[in-house]
Amino acid sequence: RDAQMCFNALGRDEQLAIDLLADTVMFEGLREAGTVVTASSTIDPYEMPLEGSGFSVAFDPLDSSASVDVNFAVGASWAVWHGAHLTGVTGRGVAAAGLATFGPRTAMLVASEEHDEVIEFVLMKNDDGGSWEWLQSNTFSVIGEDDPFRRAVFAPGNLRATVDNAGYRALVDHYLESRYHLRYSGGMVPDVVQLVVKGCGIFTNPHGGEAAPARLRLLYEAIPAAYVTE
Repeated sequence: RDAQMCFNALGRDEQLAIDLLADTVMFEGLREAGTVVTASSTIDPYEMPLEGSGFSVAFDPLDSSASVDVNFAVGASWAVWHGAHLTGVTGRGVAAAGLATFGPRTAMLVASEEHDEVIEFVLMKNDDGGSWEWLQSNTFSVIGEDDPFRRAVFAPGNLRATVDNAGYRALVDHYLESRYHLRYSGGMVPDVVQLVVKGCGIFTNPHGGEAAPARLRLLYEAIPAAYVTE
């Protein structure tokens, strides 16, 4: 992990060199697919023409990259729309979305307008030992009702916001008093994926004022996560 810091194209968010590498890999893959007209990422939050046809893609190439050096799971998120532009799109128009996690195993959850279930794929090495492929490993269709004391999970992001956001502090206190299990890794993608895989729980990340602003971006993170979970 190269600890060198830089900033994204808008000069707002610090990025690690590994973020830039992941961004390059994602753009190259989308360009080679031939089905993407334009794409935009958290690194370069502008529409980038890719000379394909059919879809537009918005993505975060590496969520929670600050956790790489301690070997926590990290992830990526993306959403796909029909057409050639991302300006003016909404979550209601999403054609597909996905969340990938890179941890003890490399897996991704994919939801699309063509399927009622969320499909999980795992990256596996073939028997020849030299190539890899994505294999379907599971499907998910329900995030059930929470059952405090037994299986309820909560992943409270941006806990600093509880200092100035009284409502959020009360909500976190409610989960603690109800004996919910705290399962927060520091990354939105791994924490949302666990809710789908475990079939229960809630992820939160509200605004906390100037000292603790919400960091989730609608196009690149919130819409993909919402589409997968709903």
